[in-house]
Amino acid sequence: MATIHIRRPHHLGLTGARKVAWKWAEHAETEFDMQCAYEEGDDCDEVQFSRTGAKGTLRVTADHFELDAQLGFLLGAFRERIESEIVRNLDELLAQKKKPATKTAAGPRKK
Repeated sequence: MATIHIRRPHHLGLTGARKVAWKWAEHAETEFDMQCAYEEGDDCDEVQFSRTGAKGTLRVTADHFELDAQLGFLLGAFRERIESEIVRNLDELLAQKKKPATKTAAGPRKK
């Protein structure tokens, strides 16, 4: 059985990290037909995910994400590709959270 382990530090705090984790779980469900269960804790949340041939856990804390997954025989052959897709998606979600807010409306003009 092939395994995947990914750890990504962040500076979002638990509330911000939860938002990213929810988006990640939604993406996993729609794009990879995963079944995800989200459980909030006091200092660590867990997303349990599974589908035929794969299962795992994404742990969410105030300062990092940690994903562990086990791939069955057939999906194990694609471990590197699957891992790179997970990394890409998680890194994109984290990058979106880091973008500074932009002003959308101009303030009043001075005459």
